[in-house]
Amino acid sequence: MTALNLGKVAVLMGGRSAEREVSLMSGQGVLNALRASGVDAHAFDPAERELSELKREGFSRCFIALHGRYGEDGTVQGALELLGIPYTGSGVMASSIAMDKTMTKRVWLAEGLPTPAYVLVRRDQLGSVSMETLIQTLGLPMIVKPAREGSSIGVTKVTQAQDLPAALAAAAQCDADILCEQCIVGDEVTCPVLGPAEAAKALPVIRIVAPEGNYDYQNKYFTDDTQYLVPSGLPAAEEAAIEALVVKAYQVLGCRGWGRLDVMIDATTRQPYLLEINTSPGMTGHSLVPMSAKAAGIPYEALCCQLLAAATLDHVQEVRG
Repeated sequence: MTALNLGKVAVLMGGRSAEREVSLMSGQGVLNALRASGVDAHAFDPAERELSELKREGFSRCFIALHGRYGEDGTVQGALELLGIPYTGSGVMASSIAMDKTMTKRVWLAEGLPTPAYVLVRRDQLGSVSMETLIQTLGLPMIVKPAREGSSIGVTKVTQAQDLPAALAAAAQCDADILCEQCIVGDEVTCPVLGPAEAAKALPVIRIVAPEGNYDYQNKYFTDDTQYLVPSGLPAAEEAAIEALVVKAYQVLGCRGWGRLDVMIDATTRQPYLLEINTSPGMTGHSLVPMSAKAAGIPYEALCCQLLAAATLDHVQEVRG
């Protein structure tokens, strides 16, 4: 399928999540790339328009450039399934599980894949949770984050016991479920995966070197101080092992289309640990999937067209009848 016969395309961007600002940047980049490739692409913000308008206006497929809740968690995917409009990325179930970091970890652990130890704390338990027990279980430093947010929103690296209550409170403002996680100290890497689950392939690993090791929201999107190393500089065998691990992690969740998996490598043992998966990764000027794809010889415009051409539905046969 060439870029020119993909029909009328909606680039879904913006939305109602805490990542709206990033989504608008991603969506604009995708929109420009698709138009430059001859695609009849149009911006569509679900926060401002009803999704039912997609059907009425004759859109034949959607590029999901939404991030976070209502865009990456299976909800918009379910709506598009009902409308019968193929979309980029993972289906309803995989999107929903992947958005929930705790559920993702449970699946990975059940499949024998390495991920940092964790404790789930509910917002309504904050008054009774034992800070001492959390520290005894996970140690310090500890990572505290909302279970269902992205872009490092609400994330705190706790290095001192007295800072733990404030970190829990900050995460609780974003989500009713708070993930407290063992902090793996070492190299931080990310690795995109492209394709349907059964034929998924990893793109080159990117090693992330952030100021003072703090890869937060600001350093992700709005500064040029973070270094992204591709080639990663890791030993070839180590990089190959990470690529195999992320493909397996993508497959067991039932993902398709594309995704990006974040990994920490223990500085002492060199054991890689899966942190999370993004099923609608960023496509901004600072984003990592385009960077990795470029290193693999796939330009930004070609990547966008490739993802769009792979747009599909969970229930293709039922829809086509």
